[in-house]
This record gives sequence, C-alpha cells and structure tokens, in this order.
Amino acid sequence: MSRPHLIPNADHPITVTPATERVVVRVDGHVVADTTGALKLQESTYPAVYYIPLADVDQSLLRRTEHSTYCPFKGDASYYSVVTPTRELENVIWTYETPYPAVEPIAKLVAFYTDKVEFNVVEVH
Repeated sequence: MSRPHLIPNADHPITVTPATERVVVRVDGHVVADTTGALKLQESTYPAVYYIPLADVDQSLLRRTEHSTYCPFKGDASYYSVVTPTRELENVIWTYETPYPAVEPIAKLVAFYTDKVEFNVVEVH
C-alpha cells in the first residue's frame, strides 16, 4: 500500500526553529527531560511542538514500544513509554528517526504528549 508523501506549502506550512525557551518535562516528580536545546516545530495552525535532544532526556526512564504512526508531512514515527517506580505512561513520546527532508532537523529528537506529562516551557532571560 502506497502512503502519501506531502511537502509543506503555503496552505500547510511547517517551520522548524531553535527554541528560545527552556523545556522541562516531569512525570510523578521525576525530571524526564530538561533542555535549552529544543527545536520548535510549527505546523500549519496546530500548536507548536518542542522536539528535545535525547541527550537531554533521562533515558533510564524510557522504554521503546512497538507502536508507530505515519504523518504524510514528516514520515514514520516511533514511540517510547515513560516508566517511573509508580507507573508507566504508554506511548507518551514520539520520534521521527528518519523524517522527510522538509523536517530533517527533528531527526532523532523526541516530543512529548503535553497533556499526559507535566510539561513546562520557561522563558530564558
């Protein structure tokens, strides 16, 4: 089965820029990610998504899953769960390991479902 591959355009723009904010992600009091090196992806009219370098994520709390999704603008996404001593949040993190060229800067960075974790964006002065 062929899947569509769409390229961002004036009707569906996508921009990727360095974030000027610090991003801190917590689950059950555990800091899962803390970075000033995130990239901010703005896609069309959707809320901005912060993509975080894996080096700034506590990978001991991550468990790779078999879940995957497809975006015609970005490509195939793989997923991670966050595992703390008290619970597991399944498929709460996604990553495009080999995204389409239009969004290549987000390759191997991770993003979080902000409604499932404590997600804080702090202005850096």
